[in-house]
Amino acid sequence: DAAVVRCALESARAFFRGRHAAYLYRAGRNLEDGELSPACMADAFRCLGKAARAALCAIARHLRLRTDVFNQLLDDTPLPVNEVSSSELLVAYTHEQLQSGQTLMGCPSRSSMPQVDRGFVTLVASDYPGIEVCDPNGHWYLADGVSGPNNLLLLTGRALSHVTAGLCPISQYRVTNENRASLTFRLVPHANAILDCSPILAAGHCIRRVYQPIPASQFMDDSYAEEHAVSSHLEEPSESQGNFVSDPSLRSVLSDPLSGAFLEDAMVLQCGHSFGGVMLKKVIEMVCFKKSFSLSDSYQCSGCRF
Repeated sequence: DAAVVRCALESARAFFRGRHAAYLYRAGRNLEDGELSPACMADAFRCLGKAARAALCAIARHLRLRTDVFNQLLDDTPLPVNEVSSSELLVAYTHEQLQSGQTLMGCPSRSSMPQVDRGFVTLVASDYPGIEVCDPNGHWYLADGVSGPNNLLLLTGRALSHVTAGLCPISQYRVTNENRASLTFRLVPHANAILDCSPILAAGHCIRRVYQPIPASQFMDDSYAEEHAVSSHLEEPSESQGNFVSDPSLRSVLSDPLSGAFLEDAMVLQCGHSFGGVMLKKVIEMVCFKKSFSLSDSYQCSGCRF
């Protein structure tokens, strides 16, 4: 498998011949007339797909679930005839001549905002290190310092966080080295899957109501629309610095300022701030144990403090 990954990375450099470019490969998709593909893509897709599924099984075992609990959400292996894989492999080559602010088919540039993937897990193989990941304390660190064909960087995505009710947090990452060839495999749920937390609930974990069952196709589309709206706003040039107004992102508008989760049973206070009804109920229960409580009397709008 390491030899296949090494071959695919070398193929990327040779295929793009020193120019920054990328190619998206999906198993089962036929090449269009005149379309060329880097070598070893089918073999690299198979190797990285096998590794991604093994990682997903290990995560399930860590959560005390059956190792195959998420298999029903994935494409069949092998793929049925004439069916295209939902998962994808992005092979890319970038170099330091890539101009500031440009992005390459989902590959963030040095000046872009932190990125997250929408699928279950993402595996990244590259010939040189250059990806930083944000830890829970908000500190960035180089995550692929020993990058090579024998080492894969594992990133967890939105879909995995949803089906595990947030027990597996989403990985935030950014690319800092733009002189590298890379293979990025994204393990994505198939379009007809329903993303729910029933296995987590059956295992005895506590689940917040925000994690409701949702069709995978809708979940992926909503996640893409949210990311696109935020990135479009960030990349939109202002006419002049004097009349530039920084609008809040879609996520910040729809998120509870106390918990960070999407608003559910939203309530608007007299000051105009919005909070989730579930979070307000928890605050009331903590503050008003064994005594009467008036929300309007106890809420202070100075810095959104209770």
